[in-house]
Amino acid sequence: MSDRGTAGPGTGVDQVAPRPVVGRSALHAGRIFDVVRDDVDLGDAGVVTREYLDHPGAVAIVVLDADDRVLLLRQYRHPVRTMMWEVPAGLLDVPAEPAVEAAARELAEEADLVADRWDVLVDYATTPGASNESVRVFLARDVREVAPEDRHERHGEEAEIVTAWVPLDDAVARALAGDLHNPSAVVGILAAAASRAGGWASLRPVDVEWPYRRGVLPD
Repeated sequence: MSDRGTAGPGTGVDQVAPRPVVGRSALHAGRIFDVVRDDVDLGDAGVVTREYLDHPGAVAIVVLDADDRVLLLRQYRHPVRTMMWEVPAGLLDVPAEPAVEAAARELAEEADLVADRWDVLVDYATTPGASNESVRVFLARDVREVAPEDRHERHGEEAEIVTAWVPLDDAVARALAGDLHNPSAVVGILAAAASRAGGWASLRPVDVEWPYRRGVLPD
């Protein structure tokens, strides 16, 4: 049998292995992300041109309460013309800010909650063929409400946020049934259920290495 395409040692583990970028141009500078064009040297395969979104990255938060319910937020997402149920999330738009601090801020701003227990649940790249956006999903527990006088004033789509506490098992069923489409919600909910089934042994500390965050990932 031919071994062509066999990955060998390390199969199943992603590895950062940048190829040389021999040319780069900016196609669009946006409010949140840019569009860039890279000429990439693939060695024997030649030089290829790839256009993609240069994105700051994001954090998302799966919040569980003492009754094993997950917090979902309903928010309008214009590109897909949908009122989506999501988990709290936000951009990493403060350079070098620790991801868990960004997550805590987003949790307070979007859900009026503070969490006393934080863990890294899962990381993922949203669209690796078209964007360098990476998302770190945290698990937040032992939550309490932000004092009314300290609550964030929400604007735009965030002003219409509606919250709901849903049993984690029900949220899993909704994700698998195709009723939830927000990627951080689907990834986070399924990861939380899998981690819970394993006694939460898969949880990682909040400062664990994150090689795919922009600024860490090599150009």
